[in-house]
Amino acid sequence: MLKSAPQTKQEEKLRELSAQLAVRERLHQAQLRALSSQHSQIEARAEALQQKNTELEQENAQLKTQVSEYCETNLLLKEEIAWLKRQLFGRSSEKQMQDAAEVAEQRMLFNEAEVLAAIAAADAAEAAAAVVVPAHERKKKSGSKVIPAEFPREIVPHDLPESEKVCPHDGTPLQRMGAERAERYHYEAPKLIVRVHERYKYSCPCCREGVRTAALPAHILPKSMAEPSLLAQITTDKYDHGTPLTRQSRKFAHLGLELGSGTMGTWVNTIGAERVPPLVNLMHEAALAEPVLHCDETTVQVLKSEKSAQSDHYMIVRAAGPPGRRIVIFTYAPSRNVETLKQVLTGPAGSYSGKLITDGLELYDWVAQDSAFAGMTLCGCLAHCRRYFDRAAKLTELAGAEQLARVALKDYLGKVFYVERQIDEQREAREHAGGVWELGDTLKVRQERSVPLMSAFKEWVDKLTPQVPPKSALGKAFSYTTNQWSKLTRFLEHPQVPPHNNRVENDIRPFVVGRRSWLFLDTQLGARASANLYTIVGTCRANGINTFAYLTHLYEQLPLARTVTDLEALLPWNVKPLLKTAASNA
Repeated sequence: MLKSAPQTKQEEKLRELSAQLAVRERLHQAQLRALSSQHSQIEARAEALQQKNTELEQENAQLKTQVSEYCETNLLLKEEIAWLKRQLFGRSSEKQMQDAAEVAEQRMLFNEAEVLAAIAAADAAEAAAAVVVPAHERKKKSGSKVIPAEFPREIVPHDLPESEKVCPHDGTPLQRMGAERAERYHYEAPKLIVRVHERYKYSCPCCREGVRTAALPAHILPKSMAEPSLLAQITTDKYDHGTPLTRQSRKFAHLGLELGSGTMGTWVNTIGAERVPPLVNLMHEAALAEPVLHCDETTVQVLKSEKSAQSDHYMIVRAAGPPGRRIVIFTYAPSRNVETLKQVLTGPAGSYSGKLITDGLELYDWVAQDSAFAGMTLCGCLAHCRRYFDRAAKLTELAGAEQLARVALKDYLGKVFYVERQIDEQREAREHAGGVWELGDTLKVRQERSVPLMSAFKEWVDKLTPQVPPKSALGKAFSYTTNQWSKLTRFLEHPQVPPHNNRVENDIRPFVVGRRSWLFLDTQLGARASANLYTIVGTCRANGINTFAYLTHLYEQLPLARTVTDLEALLPWNVKPLLKTAASNA
């Protein structure tokens, strides 16, 4: 059956539409595949970008950490530079120059509730203990100081001309009615004289036999041409006044004596290394017998040793004894280690068993762990703690750190030291009135006033330590306080123990001053000899003894000493009364 024309057209159109639809479907499939590929690419790119973003975020975090570390390092380096500048050019005083209002204002700027709460009790205690003194104007004392009576006097007369010794009214001769005196110090240059020791000889006038000659007195250096007084002057100038031997040689040259520094060096080394050690050993034993012993170290360079010339050697210094019997011991050590410290803390009677005050060197903790030192108690130095905070206050670059350091200095440590000054004043007042100040009195004052201050200080440090970079100056101050706390508070339990190690540091200071002049020691033998002579000179200084007078007496009498009793009689505190009597009779 034949299809009609319209039907045929419809079929053709249908086929055409089907073909178009197929084409479009293929196009859509191609587009879908392209879009799917693009989607996959976009997803891959998005994933890559996400990974890159994560990496960038991690890198950014690392950079932020590095920047923070660099900033902290920069601040720490600024602190170190400021400290070095202060060491070279600055003042070393720890005195606080700010008044209370300024410190209070700075404390408020930091805005730490813990700070304000922690110091409130201390402020209240200080206010309760304060004594109000009515305002008044002090008159400045005028006039010069009176010259002490022990100086010899030489009268220099000043008289009127004869023409002025008559009355201008009636011509009557004037009568002297007294004199007005004006005293001034006069200096006479030192002089050298030669003592000629004549040893008289005797013989029988009949037989001219059996000649007898007077003995020459024993001499500390028999083959030298120096009297004990010259040796004493050389020793005093070098070890008490810090005058190098080369400079002394020039001084003697001005007096007409050609005396080389090498010769003087041989003399002092022989005396220090061979003559005085028995006396120094007695002083060492006496120091170890004291209930409280201060210990510190300082560096020294020795050119000729097994170490390089630039390496550090040490003088280990101990101080002990009550007023009038002060002992200062210098010991040379090529290195600072546990065994060396054990040796200087051990004597014929055994290991030291009293209260040992140090600045916190860890080596002393290791010494204390030895069973031989079981009886020894380590005590800390609150002045050393104060120096850490003082350094932080002056050098810190961290925001708010200066204010915190000054709070520690003024509201805690300053008040503890103020209590100690009051104890000293009360002791002096009672002893001046004829009374006796007991150790129990010191313990009572410390328990009542210093214990609350130290407890508040520890609480304050514990709260603020996590907020401070540990490597900063303030962080180091907090770390030292925390690590040394048990030792820093020992003085609260033991009234005979001071809260600081200032005594031995003061004894070291003249050595440090002298070291700036002579810079180094030549040999280890010379270092040991110098340590012994610094021991004697330092002990004289600590007891207010004239070093030259004592050394002259020592160098005269030491060759005559044969027994321990003879040596004990030559200890500085035993010789002092003799020197005082001799000075008063001069």
